[in-house]
Amino acid sequence: MKLSVVLICWNSLAYLREVLASLRDTLTATSKSEIIIIDNGSTDGTQEYISQHYNHVIYHRLPTNQGVAYARNRGIELARGEYIWLLDDDTIVNRQALATMLKYMSTHPQCGICGCRLVNTSGETQQSYKPYPGMGIKIRNVLYSLTHHQSPPNDPYESQLSLGKPFEPTYIIGACQLIRRSVIEKIGLLDEKIFYGPEDADYCIRTRQAGWHIAYLPQVAITHHWKRITNRNLFSPMARRHIAALIYFYCKHRRI
Repeated sequence: MKLSVVLICWNSLAYLREVLASLRDTLTATSKSEIIIIDNGSTDGTQEYISQHYNHVIYHRLPTNQGVAYARNRGIELARGEYIWLLDDDTIVNRQALATMLKYMSTHPQCGICGCRLVNTSGETQQSYKPYPGMGIKIRNVLYSLTHHQSPPNDPYESQLSLGKPFEPTYIIGACQLIRRSVIEKIGLLDEKIFYGPEDADYCIRTRQAGWHIAYLPQVAITHHWKRITNRNLFSPMARRHIAALIYFYCKHRRI
């Protein structure tokens, strides 16, 4: 099988409807593909909707929310594709983006993970290509997002982005990661000790340490609503889990 799409969801049926509709149109041009949905214990009617409208997808519901890494790993374990496409449930995809990413991976065998440009519903580019998520950067980004309700204006990859050509950031966020199966076979699954947070950065760093490259393709784009749930309330249980995940991440990589 060529491609496995792995989606996780948690009480986000309104978004899930959109991404599944876009995948239905996108995957008609890609033979031998599958969609895997791991439901983190939704109570919003997701299970009923999938059974009524998408009974051809592989659907697995967890009893409770086990976190991003855990849920994605269950999807990866079910995946049969040569490439595994991790997608957030608040994305809207298209044929051009997928075809471009698959072609790039096939012509660049040393690329372990690639992603395309993410834009909001107004067409503005999101900073989904990231430097190392140091403590100072994280604090600045959270404070700016809380006061301005958008990403910080400073962009460490602005010069590379302006060229419109693929470049290699430290990591690309997990909202859109196309991963080569051989990477997973060598470095293993996502780190499940990270409930919600830098599991995407951790996986890209491990991929680079194993000898592969990370590629960001700015020439094509998909839509990403970007729910950013940890920035809504710094004292919520999800925010506390995110902070705990960051502390674990810094200890693991011995770098702040």
